[in-house]
Formats: sequence, structure tokens, C-alpha cells
Amino acid sequence: MTASETAQAIQATRNRERQSGAGLAVRGVGLIAGLVAVAAIAIVSLRIGSIEISTGDAWAALFNYDSDVYNQTVVRTLRLPRTIIALGVGAALATAGATMQAVTRNPLADPSILGVSSGATFAIVMATFYLRLSAPSQYVWFAFAGALLASLLVFAIGSAGRGGPSPIKLALAGVVISALLGSWTSALLLLDENTLDTVRFWLAGSVVGRSLDTFWTLSPFLLGGTLAMIFLGHQLNVLNLGEESARALGMNTGRMRLICSLLVVIVVGAAVSAAGPIAFVGLATPHIVRAVIGPDYRWVLPYSAITGAILLTAADVAGRIVARPAEIQVGIMTAVVGAPFLIYLARQRTVEA
Repeated sequence: MTASETAQAIQATRNRERQSGAGLAVRGVGLIAGLVAVAAIAIVSLRIGSIEISTGDAWAALFNYDSDVYNQTVVRTLRLPRTIIALGVGAALATAGATMQAVTRNPLADPSILGVSSGATFAIVMATFYLRLSAPSQYVWFAFAGALLASLLVFAIGSAGRGGPSPIKLALAGVVISALLGSWTSALLLLDENTLDTVRFWLAGSVVGRSLDTFWTLSPFLLGGTLAMIFLGHQLNVLNLGEESARALGMNTGRMRLICSLLVVIVVGAAVSAAGPIAFVGLATPHIVRAVIGPDYRWVLPYSAITGAILLTAADVAGRIVARPAEIQVGIMTAVVGAPFLIYLARQRTVEA
């Protein structure tokens, strides 16, 4: 990039961030509307399932719980935990996906595509296979380690050769590493039936059967990491200008990429521990958000968190409806919708990151 192009890119970013009061107000109202939509989908999630529960019973289960009322017990013990975990995991994965797309400048970046989810999954299955761990509070640390090692391996492979890392090389490296770790995970499951019984529903991506204790255990990582990424919106705007432009503005790009990558590892490790490997939420959500509000990461990140929470919870609700009275795991539902979206992105000549 020439000096004049660098100056133009920097000025464009400054102009984008220097919005009018009306523009800020509109986006602020949009965030409030998004939070209302989150509350609405949460109520729907509490009501819909193998049995229909009225809004009154759902409301009473939250604020005037009577353990003798069966419908309220269903809401309080089964649907409330899965709804809260779906909201938290959806927000975390979407924010992590947006952050990865900014850090790598790769519109196809996603925790599942770049091997982070596969690394966390393999590490958890290993912990279950060798150490017989079964609680998220026990194996979450293995998830962090697996996600970190897998991401380092993907970046090492994607950076090899001339020209250093590129979006295509990183995506190809991620696909290769994900396939390799997936095959090793399958091998461990075939070797031990007990491990398969322990993790088979979790492997499909599921928020069923988790208690609120699971969420409280993982919430410092899920919510803390998500909030930290949201507050890095301005830095991601600068980083997305490119290496030379970011350094011209005084940014230590290596340190910022390291901080963002560690936050992604923490968030994805916690999300995989809570709900298993859920694909495409981190890939699709940032593109949907950018199509509506533009590429400013100060807004893309909070909007992604809200939209991801809505999408994952809606997918969980849809999984209860389409095969009623049985259920389809939320990870399967997101894959059914996300695979065509990935094909659509791959066919685009230019995809804004």
C-alpha cells in the first residue's frame, strides 16, 4: 500500500467513526430494539417444547415460582438453563467470529473453520477418554489448551511459505487441521463406548441437559471475554486497515492480534465446554450485521453479540418444533442453515470483512 493509499484508508476510518448525532441515535435505538428481541426470543424459548406452556406460567416460573406446578417446574429446571446458555453461547460465538474476521482480515474466518472449535472438542474428548472427566468445570481448561494449540498450528501452517499468512492459506490450514482433529476425535470415540455415551449429544452441539451451575461456572469466560472483545471495536477498526496503516497510527499490531486471539480462545473454549462444537454462528452473524449497519467494529461487535444470541436461541426453538415430540440438536440446525450461507459467501467475488 502506497503512502497516499494509507492516508486515504486512515481518513476513511476516521470519517466512519466520526458519525453524526442522528446516526449514533439510530444505532443506539437499534441496540435497544435488539435487546427487546432477545427478551422476546427468550420468552418463546421458555414456552415452546414438547408441551406448550403459557406466557403466564413462564412468567410465574421466573418471578413467582411454585414447585408444585408442573409447567413452572419444567420452565425453571429444564428450559430456563438451556435458554440462558443458548443466549450466552450465541453471543460469544458471534462476537468471536467478528473478532477473528477483523484480526485475520479473512471474511471466512470462524472458530469452526479455523480449527479453534475442533481443538477444544478434541481436548475435551481426550479428557473424557483418559481422565473420565464429565463436568464443564473439570474439562474447560482442556478446552482452552486445545483451542490455543489448534489455532497456533493453523496460523503456523497458514504463515508458511512466501508472502506470510493470507485469508485463503489460513482457511485451507483450518480445514486441514479441523479434519485431522475430527478424525482423531472419532478414533477415540470408537475405541471407548463409555466416552461415546458421555459426549455423543454434546458433540452434535446441544444446550440440553445443562444446569445453571454450568453457566455460572463458565460465565466469567463467556461474558468476560465477549465484553472485552466488544470494547476493542476501535482497535479492530484500525487493525482492519492493514499492517502498514495500523502501525502508522501507532498500534503495536502483534500485541493487539495476540490479545484478540487469546480472547477468542477463551470464549470459544468456554462455549464448546458448555454446548459442544456449534458451527456457522460465528461465520454468518458478522456478515448479516455488516450488511445492515456497515463495517464499523465499534457497532459490529455489540450487534453481533445480540444477533448471535437471537439466532442460536431461535435455532434451538426450531429444533424442538420440526421433529416434535423429539428434538433436533441446535448444532445440527445451525449447520443446516449455515452450510448454504457458506456456499453463498464462497461464490461472492468480494466479501466485506
